[in-house]
Amino acid sequence: MAKAVKKQQQAPMAVKGYVPALQKKYKEEIVPRLMKEFEFKSVMQVPRLDKIVLNEGVGSATADKKLIEVAQNELTLIAGQKAIQTISRKDISNFKLRRGMPIGVKVTLRSAKMYEFLDRLISIALPRIRDFKGITEKFDGKGNYTLGIKEQIIFPEIDIDKISKILGIEITFVTSTGKDEEAFALLREFGLPFKNIKKGQ
Repeated sequence: MAKAVKKQQQAPMAVKGYVPALQKKYKEEIVPRLMKEFEFKSVMQVPRLDKIVLNEGVGSATADKKLIEVAQNELTLIAGQKAIQTISRKDISNFKLRRGMPIGVKVTLRSAKMYEFLDRLISIALPRIRDFKGITEKFDGKGNYTLGIKEQIIFPEIDIDKISKILGIEITFVTSTGKDEEAFALLREFGLPFKNIKKGQ
């Protein structure tokens, strides 16, 4: 019965023709703004968000394999899509790590699930960070941005009374542009709260 209820709660994602609010905003508001700001001649030149990758390292899993399963379940709840385990590619004796051992979990979001996660991140999760003053403006030089979250408990999907360990999450926003300036403008328009954004921008 519980599984049936959970499935019903996620049903909107599967409704034919369903368009997430941020996806609609991108097409109707963000594209025109960026075309004007960067003087693009074609809609195809406007940067877009291709995918969002959530990655959670669990180094202590070498001593307790159950932590990987817990992290996998938690990230699945946060992302709304099943997370997969990441595997070590080499042996590191100092850390008691052998090739093929699980060392973390990750999930890659695209399309509707990507926009839904971004909406929850901006409107619910980030504002729950204590003394939050915005995120830093550091891109990778290739139009991609990685945001570090210190505690997974900022996400409302996580029951703080049931967590076994505080874990950090890296959230990488992969865009279609190779220019940081354009990628920054795109994420700014989506509503990511960068520290240096001026009021009215």
